[in-house]
Amino acid sequence: MGARKKISAEKRKEAFKTMYFAKLQNVPTSPRKMRLVADMIRGMEVNRALGVLKFSSKEAAGRVEKLLRSAIANWELKNERKAESGELFITKIFVDGGATLKRMRPAPQGRGYRIRKRSNHVTLFVDSKSNNEDQN
Repeated sequence: MGARKKISAEKRKEAFKTMYFAKLQNVPTSPRKMRLVADMIRGMEVNRALGVLKFSSKEAAGRVEKLLRSAIANWELKNERKAESGELFITKIFVDGGATLKRMRPAPQGRGYRIRKRSNHVTLFVDSKSNNEDQN
């Protein structure tokens, strides 16, 4: 690795130490379906977002709920105190495409149809309202 790349990688690592996030990788649902759930809670207060996810009928909502609880726990661990109601907000959430498993399905006249089993990666950032105002 070159010197310039190494310096930028170290800066990125230092920046992540002040951020509170959780990652969920290789989720076996399509990114399109997961983005619907991510769009529902983007920018919400965490307790309200947990309620929305709990009562959502989508299968991906359960996975995102568990991820959000993990991000809250990471915030509490780094700040060494419990999160109070109305204090934490979801600052960023994004869904990236993961690896695609390619399968073949028998089709008429000796042909084969391709099936793509998609997966995704979800990254969720939480932060308190006061920290958001300081950064802007």
